[in-house]
Amino acid sequence: MTGASVLAIDAGQTGMKVRLQHGSDTRDVLFGGIRTHELLLPQLADVVHAAIRDTGATPEIVTAGISGLTDRDADAGALLGLLRDTGIREAALAHDSTTSFLGALGDTRGAVVAAGTGVVTLAVGRDAVARVDGWGYLMGDAGSGYWIGREALDAVMRAYDGRGPQTRLTDVVRERWPQLDQAYISLQATDDRVSVIASFAASVARLAADGDEVALTITTSAAHQLALSVTTAIGQVAHPDDRLSVCAIGGVFRSAVLAGAFSDVLTRDSHDFDITLVSPLGEGIDGAIALADLGSKHPLSAAVHSARAT
Repeated sequence: MTGASVLAIDAGQTGMKVRLQHGSDTRDVLFGGIRTHELLLPQLADVVHAAIRDTGATPEIVTAGISGLTDRDADAGALLGLLRDTGIREAALAHDSTTSFLGALGDTRGAVVAAGTGVVTLAVGRDAVARVDGWGYLMGDAGSGYWIGREALDAVMRAYDGRGPQTRLTDVVRERWPQLDQAYISLQATDDRVSVIASFAASVARLAADGDEVALTITTSAAHQLALSVTTAIGQVAHPDDRLSVCAIGGVFRSAVLAGAFSDVLTRDSHDFDITLVSPLGEGIDGAIALADLGSKHPLSAAVHSARAT
């Protein structure tokens, strides 16, 4: 990539960050999140066109780390076809677990758990790679912002019915839906229901820190789920004498209660491994930039879908 201009995208469900980098010159632009009910590649192409229009940049390479990327959508050649008018000549696409890992740990071996609206864990060892969860809000994402928000709504309605303990989360939910018995109808009719549900995770974090027992239970349960994903992933890649780093990133870990519980559970349950909890080197967007220079011998290179214009 030496000397080449890169347009990198960190594409999540809540938002998309675009970074235009040429040498030491870097500019970031923000866009709305992926609409999971629409085709992915046209959305990425629209973001690239908009970023170029807004900044006047002339990138040669486009890279993207994408939440929930599937083989069906991982067609870098097709994306280049949608960008034929831009002068971009190379494209590299990867699941955001790959770019989260590269951004957080670079070439270090270990595991990264990235928990925002969704969650995915990726572990990279000497000769193996393991992904755990990242299966979306309908089938997985245990411990994610959506998972926490969904648990909060469930707890509020249990309290409303008399099936569960009272919680100050009820007041939070009533701020959005004053009539709790009508809330489910309004939520089901909302196109952005995933982000709406995930938005309650911030209130769970705040009330857990304030001592609300229901919020605290949800938070510690999320921490257990996230720690389980990490130890499971590490168990699939580690050798007995490996020393591995673990990095926890994403908005969910802004909760001091959750982060502390996660560290405690990880320390308790990872006695079979020599691991160290470390701070991230960078973010997902840094990992997206790194795709442009990822060598073919890197363990994660097989997870990157690339194409070059002819």
